[in-house]
Amino acid sequence: MHATSTAIAPASSTAPARPAVTELRLSAFKAHRAAAFRLAPVTLFAGASGTGKSSALQAYEALALLGAGAPLDAAFPDPVGCVPERAEADPEGRRGFRIGCTVDGPAGPVRLDLAVQAEPELRVVGERLTDGGGRTLLTTALRDPGRRTVQAEWHTAGSVPVTRAPLPGDRLGTALLPLRVAGKTEGQRHVLAAAEQVIVALRSVFPCDPQPQRMRAPVAAGDGRLRRGCDNLAEVLHRTRTGCPRRHARLAAVARAGCAGPVRELAVEELADGAVRAVLGRDTAGGTPLGRLGDGELRYLALALVLLTGPGVLAMDPAAEVPHAMQTLTVLADGFDRSLDRRQTRELSGLAAQICAEGHMRLVGTIGEAGARAARGRAGVTVVDLNP
Repeated sequence: MHATSTAIAPASSTAPARPAVTELRLSAFKAHRAAAFRLAPVTLFAGASGTGKSSALQAYEALALLGAGAPLDAAFPDPVGCVPERAEADPEGRRGFRIGCTVDGPAGPVRLDLAVQAEPELRVVGERLTDGGGRTLLTTALRDPGRRTVQAEWHTAGSVPVTRAPLPGDRLGTALLPLRVAGKTEGQRHVLAAAEQVIVALRSVFPCDPQPQRMRAPVAAGDGRLRRGCDNLAEVLHRTRTGCPRRHARLAAVARAGCAGPVRELAVEELADGAVRAVLGRDTAGGTPLGRLGDGELRYLALALVLLTGPGVLAMDPAAEVPHAMQTLTVLADGFDRSLDRRQTRELSGLAAQICAEGHMRLVGTIGEAGARAARGRAGVTVVDLNP
């Protein structure tokens, strides 16, 4: 990021203090056309199979990767699969898709819209960054298909109202602006503030998909950062138990609410070979190793741990240039209620609402029909029904 940027300045009385994605737009993406979804602190997409629950999260994660500087092929490993069904190619054989988002924060609402060509080759064909007043801050267009670049224009004001330059056709232009804009004029600083607000919000994302089959065995002690699949759950519990006793005690209370049988504590045993394993301490002597728990209990504990920790414990790379207090972490959880029973879903959605109400964390997930019935009515939880 640009060292002299004023993107993360003290919030005004009307602007949120921490950047957050508040709308996801799927203008033409897989099963979605002209779709726009407002995102609350806790948003769960519900609907029958094939209604586009998972694809909404895939689009969000792709934007997050692009915001972190990843190339298009990393964000869209199957770009043709992102093209809406029955979308016809133009006379040159080109087909593509369009997604976007709105990020609220100190710079006000900022819209990012992206058009991607999937065939005959993957590339950006258009990008637009717009502020809350409707002013275009950045626009790109594919002028020459024979070149690997797009032509970009960004607002600068001053003696030169617009700056034009080529940008790579396989990157998000917004993520490149802090390296291109000097920030010398008011207009340039406005563009930087808007671009960096979007980048901070998109980079502050942790996709989470706990894999119970990989969480059962003891694990070697390491850096204690929870991975996406939560396979090193025991290692992270070892860290929270010694380094975050208050959070660990809260997690134990969550375990008591959602796990079968009496639960006195969440303990961690150090084995002779240096590995660690987590144990549910019971009221009686001994305990139950987490490896003996069912898939639902393991997923329940893993997601609760994610909600009760933060960027310092999760294996992610937030915007290091911005203090954690000025960032909002967004957890993406596809299959939020997978393998969970109704009680666990209610407890976990209630915990999410409680944590996210504090403003430092948000949750966007997908949920099945039964889970949606359990989550509906929970204060602070928004269920988006995608059924026709």
